[in-house]
Amino acid sequence: MASNRDKRIKRKVRRSYIISTVSIALVLFLIGTVSYATLSAINAVGRPAENVVVSVEIADNLFENEKQVILNAINARPETASVEFRSQDEKISDGTLDVDYEIFGYNPLYDSYEVTLRREYAKMRNIDEFAEAMSLQKNVVYVFKPNPEVLRTTHQIISGVTIALLVFLVVLLCISVLLLNNTVRLAIYSKRYLITTMKLVGATKWYIMRPLLASALKQGFIAGAVASLMICATAYGIKGVLPAGIAVLGYSWVGIIVGTVVVLGIIITVGFSAMAINKFINMRSNNIHLY
Repeated sequence: MASNRDKRIKRKVRRSYIISTVSIALVLFLIGTVSYATLSAINAVGRPAENVVVSVEIADNLFENEKQVILNAINARPETASVEFRSQDEKISDGTLDVDYEIFGYNPLYDSYEVTLRREYAKMRNIDEFAEAMSLQKNVVYVFKPNPEVLRTTHQIISGVTIALLVFLVVLLCISVLLLNNTVRLAIYSKRYLITTMKLVGATKWYIMRPLLASALKQGFIAGAVASLMICATAYGIKGVLPAGIAVLGYSWVGIIVGTVVVLGIIITVGFSAMAINKFINMRSNNIHLY
């Protein structure tokens, strides 16, 4: 009879441990996937700021060494991220000039260097400085800059969306931490009588906490590992399903999120377990049933 009862108790304890581990893993998975989705969205809305292009038009019939001087001057600027040369013939063929150029009797367009600016320099003040420096270069005919109003509106939209997404992520993290706290506290709650019994027979505080914290450490690591596998599978599945041209975070970012989830699982599980255990140790023995 006693043996059957012991087995039943062990099964209940094991079931409780598995359920709490799965609950923690699911919450960590939620944190990881939403973080991945939110950071991907922030990265996506920030891309227009990385695509600010300034067109540096150069004079006709330049020698290669003269073109190289202008190109070197462009590459020497800190604002420059990349440079692409476009000939006047390319511009005609891709429809840059939307009228029949034959009425002019010649191609009125110029060769140009299309300069993509770095994200941190995609502000109108930096663009003006770059354009002024380029216009002073010999054989530069004109420098086309993006419309200031369009650029300002784009930056306002990017800033607003980024702040909204970050606020959403912080709120979700707070809710997830509360859920994890309740899950861990319930797991320790099932062991409150064991803690009280050990305290009554004279066990020290650290002697009581040590095995329970070791169990919490193991539980946090297992939950984090399970959540990480689920996050990796989700990220891989998302990359395979999304249409071409829709960018998400690369695998390096997935690795950072996965590592953070594992560490977060261990820290939260051990930290909340320590607080719950400490509460039951300090609680009067005759009040344990009231908790």
